[in-house]
Amino acid sequence: MKPIPVSAVVEIIGGELVKGSAELLIEYGAYRLKQIKHKRTMFFTNTKIVNWQSVSAFFPLVIVTEWTYRLREIPDGVTIVKVDDMTNAYWQFVEHYRSQFEIPIVAITGTAGKTTTKEMVKHILSSEYEVVATHLSNNSRTELLQNLLRISETTQAAIFETAVGAPGDVLGAGRYFQPSIGVITNIGSHHLNYCKTQEGYIEAKAEMLQVVGKGTLIINADDTNTKKVNLRGFQGKVIRIGKHNADFLVSSITYTERGMRFILHHEGKQYVVKMPGHGEHQVYNALAALAVVHEVGMPLARAIAQLATFRKLNKQLQILKGINGSMLIDDTWSITTTSLDAALHVLNKLGHGKKKIAVIGTITDLGAWGYNIHKQAGEIIYKHGVDVLITIGEHASIMASKAQQLGLDAEIYSFKNNMLARRLLKKIVDHNTVILIKGDMYSDAIHELAAQLRRRREELA
Repeated sequence: MKPIPVSAVVEIIGGELVKGSAELLIEYGAYRLKQIKHKRTMFFTNTKIVNWQSVSAFFPLVIVTEWTYRLREIPDGVTIVKVDDMTNAYWQFVEHYRSQFEIPIVAITGTAGKTTTKEMVKHILSSEYEVVATHLSNNSRTELLQNLLRISETTQAAIFETAVGAPGDVLGAGRYFQPSIGVITNIGSHHLNYCKTQEGYIEAKAEMLQVVGKGTLIINADDTNTKKVNLRGFQGKVIRIGKHNADFLVSSITYTERGMRFILHHEGKQYVVKMPGHGEHQVYNALAALAVVHEVGMPLARAIAQLATFRKLNKQLQILKGINGSMLIDDTWSITTTSLDAALHVLNKLGHGKKKIAVIGTITDLGAWGYNIHKQAGEIIYKHGVDVLITIGEHASIMASKAQQLGLDAEIYSFKNNMLARRLLKKIVDHNTVILIKGDMYSDAIHELAAQLRRRREELA
């Protein structure tokens, strides 16, 4: 955060300094108690603090509040700024802070690929720019202020994820970040418990158009649901990535031992691109990242060279040595029908000529749509085909039932927990086996099983 004196904050938010020093420099911000982790934090709150001892380790502390405190209630080390409307004061501060920085700010949304695309952009730009970015996938509403305040005087570019848990989430993030570049990686089926319908989910992702305004929007021209986004009336620049009718056009996609290789066509030139990580979905992530950094101002040749040194994230189609000499593909970062489709495609490519086993957990955040989306997942499994299908969890069994109903030619097992799955896998797995384990980062059962399927260190000796 760019340090700011209390006197400046009082002026910005139209407050009154009730107690404390006007010269105190504020270096952090928070609007929840658990976010106070440092001294010199400014805390916006509608709750009256009674237990000052609980925050005494972080004095000096600045409180922005509507509450009227008796001066004798307030311990030394606490500065109080009184406002009439705390919410209004909060947004006045946020908008003022953002207005201080005229730098490229990128906002990335999408059902799958947000984190990887963001990390690719960060990795490429960091070779020439001072960059801040969302930490891993910490993109919830509660992290938005913290992410904004990571921008400081030395920052030259910023990249943030804008997730959709409900309608309005992208708009909310946009109010903080006011991005000049927006990315929609793809639109699948997710968070239907709050978005209610597929159309509602598409509209929630399309809020990115309002967020970007007259800036640049980067979209996947090959994605079916993204094509449904109404671009009429959008006043900014649209950059399309994909295999057809795209500004960043890709061809000759091939799998290599270490990742993917493809040809990028842009503005009459061709570039050979090599990148770590397997799967065509990774190619789309890379295309989006290259489009972003080129828009920021980095020449494509330099960006492509930097992309080749990118290290893919753990638990995102991570290739490991598995039990009994098998190959393990750990894709337990998250699960949607979009990412499941991509993961099964990779399983079939890497498992060609071998026994292919898919271990799949429940898809979350679907609400009343859970049954239908799990049926769609079963259709995806049937489309790709596997030799052995194992599902873990009650709702995941819907996938197995649908795939079986469609005629999947495979051994099919549905377990409520990971214990029986582990026992079965130890019996049927050998050196000629590739196992895909796919699930949600919040599923303890899936993560435990993934850890158990890794080859133990002592076995490597």
